[in-house]
Amino acid sequence: MREVNLHFAKTHLSRLVDEALAGEVVVIARNGTALVRLTPLEVRPKVRVLGKDQGKILIAEDFDDPMPELEGLIYGDHADDTDPP
Repeated sequence: MREVNLHFAKTHLSRLVDEALAGEVVVIARNGTALVRLTPLEVRPKVRVLGKDQGKILIAEDFDDPMPELEGLIYGDHADDTDPP
């Protein structure tokens, strides 16, 4: 455990945060009286729920059917030919 005064903590906050993240407990004191303890937060990963959006998304039966009008725009007059241009 490391105890530092408030002025030192203001000046060297980045370094003290790095030390706390590395596992060292840092106590900040004023006039020799401990005020706060600097420790890393415990980060808990979010639990993913499978099937949460089930039934909210609908895909049409013909979503992957050919679109002649779009093929005409892409390939021009050759959309109906069997051989590509």
